[in-house]
Amino acid sequence: MTGLIPGSRVRLRPAAAADAARFEEILSHPDIARWWADAEEPVADQVSYLLDPDEGTTTYAVEHDDVVVGIELAFEEADPQYRHAGIDIAIHPDWQGRGLGTDAIRTLAEHLFTVRGHHRLVIDPAADNKSAIQLYQSLGFQPVGRMRAYERGPDGSWHDGLLMDLLAEDLVPALAGS
Repeated sequence: MTGLIPGSRVRLRPAAAADAARFEEILSHPDIARWWADAEEPVADQVSYLLDPDEGTTTYAVEHDDVVVGIELAFEEADPQYRHAGIDIAIHPDWQGRGLGTDAIRTLAEHLFTVRGHHRLVIDPAADNKSAIQLYQSLGFQPVGRMRAYERGPDGSWHDGLLMDLLAEDLVPALAGS
């Protein structure tokens, strides 16, 4: 898709094989695994997919001060009738609460709107992931609907997801100096 995408506090760069160990560390952290783990897919397989995703999907390493603090994905729909993209993100808990996730999402959203030409973005947090939902709403994402029994959790049980979307004009800009 592209090279480096600079944000206010982070930069996004396409994931590389050298990121494998750090991605595994991020996805294995209990606070991340709670939302990302798949009961039937080992973390190593998830990392393998992140490093070689399906066509239309790009994985980014989220960097802050030259440290990989997270993983962000863009899923692009190329059909001109439905030209939109999806985003997914995981920031290592040691780096949460510093505005880095907010900057990473805003940075990728701006790129997908202005450079890639999408008119709408979607994100689908777990319905009970209140902190993620608050973060997404602070950027302008709106709840669209609850998806019942949407994802299988690490324990094998199904849980609901919340579909949220964002139009370009709804993206909340960064405050000056942030």
